Amino acid sequence: MTSVLFVCLGNICRSPTAEAVFRARAAAAGLDVEIDSAGTGAWHVGAEPDERAQAAGLARGYDLSPIRARQVSDRDYERFDLVLAMDHDNLATMKSRAPRSSHKRIRLFLEFAPELGLNAVPDPYYGGDQGFEEVLDLIEVASDRLIAHLRS
Repeated sequence: MTSVLFVCLGNICRSPTAEAVFRARAAAAGLDVEIDSAGTGAWHVGAEPDERAQAAGLARGYDLSPIRARQVSDRDYERFDLVLAMDHDNLATMKSRAPRSSHKRIRLFLEFAPELGLNAVPDPYYGGDQGFEEVLDLIEVASDRLIAHLRS
């Protein structure tokens, strides 16, 4: 079974959204995959996803409510086949903490959707509701491309 970890800064907006979207889309595609999310920081450990992320996700049929924030652990670098960062800062943080043998597993999530013309999922935390919609748009496309990649 393939395993995927989605990572952002606090694990309350982007990465739990990616976890929920990818979980739903992978299940619909019949893909057997272990899915989790985490943050590089520990500020929100144990917290539910941001209310705005939950509302935006629920409007599209994704339930983020069971997810609780956690921080990336050393064990995650060996446990997961893919560790997918939402942006360059989190990618750099993870690579600085990970053993060199794990670096090839740590990538940017949007690498799987080059047609989007972006390489980072923007952090919607300090913006308005539209930012959460944009995050969902990007994550849905990248999730579908990641599913295709895992199937090939």
